[in-house]
Amino acid sequence: MEEYEAVVIGGGPGGYVAGIRLGQLGIRTLLVEKNSLGGECLNRGCIPSKILITGVNVYWAARRSQWIRAERLELDWAALQSRRERIINRLRMGIKYLLEGNGVRIMEGEARLKPEKRVVVKLRDGSQQVFRSENIIIATGSEHISLPAIPIDGRRILSSSQALELREIPKRLLIVGGGVSGLELGTLYAKLGTKVIIVELMDQLLPGVEKDLVDVVEKRMRKLGIEVHTSSKVVDSKIIGENVEVEVEGRNESFEVKADYAMVAVGKHSTARELGVEDLGVKLDEKGFIRVNEKLETDVDGVYAIGDVTGPPFLAHRASFHGLIAAENVDGKDVRLDEAAIPSAIFTDPEIALVGLTASDAEKRGIKPRVGKFAFSALGRAILEGEDEGFVRIIADSERDIIIGCQMVGAHVSELLAEAALAIRNKLTLEQFAKTIRPHPTFSEALSEAAEAALWKPIHMLVK
Repeated sequence: MEEYEAVVIGGGPGGYVAGIRLGQLGIRTLLVEKNSLGGECLNRGCIPSKILITGVNVYWAARRSQWIRAERLELDWAALQSRRERIINRLRMGIKYLLEGNGVRIMEGEARLKPEKRVVVKLRDGSQQVFRSENIIIATGSEHISLPAIPIDGRRILSSSQALELREIPKRLLIVGGGVSGLELGTLYAKLGTKVIIVELMDQLLPGVEKDLVDVVEKRMRKLGIEVHTSSKVVDSKIIGENVEVEVEGRNESFEVKADYAMVAVGKHSTARELGVEDLGVKLDEKGFIRVNEKLETDVDGVYAIGDVTGPPFLAHRASFHGLIAAENVDGKDVRLDEAAIPSAIFTDPEIALVGLTASDAEKRGIKPRVGKFAFSALGRAILEGEDEGFVRIIADSERDIIIGCQMVGAHVSELLAEAALAIRNKLTLEQFAKTIRPHPTFSEALSEAAEAALWKPIHMLVK
């Protein structure tokens, strides 16, 4: 039985970052990954979806342009899918290079935890190897939920990951779940001419996101011909030939939807029990996610858990942040988790970006919010790009004028989000933020104007 100073289980954005940092710290580390380095994010989620979204948006921009003329403009879907595969492979090899370059041993296989901090790894050939380590970092992520009424089969009923790998553009696509994946991929396929139907159980799309942000996106979706049914659920489905036929129980009546594919994107569940964490004494919460403290330690000394396996929000950058903290604590440091400024970007059209508290969140915590809002319809760069729908909203603690939140909807807002997160994490005041000189003409100027709107009045928007 071979021993390591640290074993990382899972090579996704949490696990590989933890492994690299452990290697940088000189800790002898083994990383076990059962599928492909990069995990869900790189191989089946964040990266491939953005490759396709970016490619389709280039096509869409040219198609709707009033000054670009091209006969028979068309998108080469096979070439775009080939590009997706090339980029994923390149990034995957980059992760392997960084891990090995920092002295981390990579093992392909399925790990299971056993008492006394043993890790049994089942290799691809069916054989097993046993390792032991005083420090174990669990980074096994989460898996897509399949619904009994419309079970994922990987052929006609797909997960969001499988919907990224289609070799044909669907004529009709049913999306069950109006969350992030549903809206991102629904918009992508609608731009390619697919008739998209979205069925969402809750009373609005993107449940949990403020409605005025969602309204801007939903308006654009309807222009694309996307059909939306909220307060609705799938109650039955069947596959007949090359079609999926689904019965939906709507708000006022039941109806049927027929499509050549259905995508189920209703959330994720924990993979912790499959790993055997309870055999090691690791405790789970009521939903099966691993319980951790501020140092990302489990109930077992020396065993850490990071990323999706600890519960939502399911964000790749959160997992990577966790990985750094866990690695530092394995090295004997005392690093505590602070998730007050974890940003979240939704790559719809237009984009939504969120960080920190909303005004409603602040009020629930007994904080009187000061709110500043600036519309993209008054922003030079947005107008010249023809992207003048949306706004930036800054939330501050009115007593201290410290920025505590920011919500945005509009073009490129995912690129503005880090600046707002930086302001929240470093407790910048509204005046400090407003008086930061930002280049002109850029979308970032909307941040200055929103802060000015909270303090006094913005320059480029009339407020009476």
